[in-house]
Amino acid sequence: MTTLMDQIPTTAASDRLRSTMAAVRLSFTWLGTRKSLTVEQKNQAADSFGAEGKFLSAGKKLLDTSHPAFKAVTAIKGRCQSYWRAVSLPYPEPSIRLIPQRTIGDFDRQLAGFREELGEAVAELDRHYADLRSAARQRLGELFDLSDYPATLIGLFGIEHEYPSVEPPDYLRQLNPALYELECQRVQARFDEAVQLAEQAFTEELSRLVEHLGERLSGDTDGKPKVFRDSVVTNLTEFFERFRTLNVRSNDQLDDLVQRAQRLMNGVEPQQLRDNTTLRQRVAAQLSSVQSSLDGLMVDRPRRNILRKPR
Repeated sequence: MTTLMDQIPTTAASDRLRSTMAAVRLSFTWLGTRKSLTVEQKNQAADSFGAEGKFLSAGKKLLDTSHPAFKAVTAIKGRCQSYWRAVSLPYPEPSIRLIPQRTIGDFDRQLAGFREELGEAVAELDRHYADLRSAARQRLGELFDLSDYPATLIGLFGIEHEYPSVEPPDYLRQLNPALYELECQRVQARFDEAVQLAEQAFTEELSRLVEHLGERLSGDTDGKPKVFRDSVVTNLTEFFERFRTLNVRSNDQLDDLVQRAQRLMNGVEPQQLRDNTTLRQRVAAQLSSVQSSLDGLMVDRPRRNILRKPR
């Protein structure tokens, strides 16, 4: 049976993606803060409900993750993940994304910065560790077990990244040419899919941003214009810059819509939209037109989606 994957030709966009991007895998070493109860503890808990322990799933929280020092550590992880996604395109393999090869140096420096921040934050958390452990002893009562807690938190949190090869190994060309050709086809198909995933991600993000701004600009609340934060506008500006950096020029319709939206918002400041009713109405009307075109593009998207062959 022929799938849509078989129907997608090798395009200039996927070739461009393959020749200019680098695969990046981001991973984390992170302290687990929850642990399942032992069989005896589950049986004890089940007895209080008149239940059987084997039908009960229960765990305990080892540390208070709402403590400011712990939240500071967690925030760095979130910022690192957000940065990785913001400067990269999706790739159809778990935990791998694509970044422009020319930005590898900047990416390395940024990740080194996150690692340095994390080290300092973990050191600060470790200074509060004894207090956190004492608080856990009080909260957990008989469920507290000192063996659940390492002597120190230093070294138990980490950020790692690597640049895995997603190309067929050269040695395969000599060892098994037929298998090498199959691998080449598989890699090409994945980059074809990566192009589709990038289009989909950009279209959905632009649609979400345009719809949100349009909703804030149109209509009113209790007879007054709706309130909106500056970020409703600046998020669009940041999207335009990211699209310019990462766009693989695979979809002329999407490119035109991004240009229309960018021209519309060029030079428009959030405060102007709050103060100038005429400008507000004009921008809202033109955003509505862009949104309609995006909706049409998204309706067509299922025909462009790649159906993976069952493994």
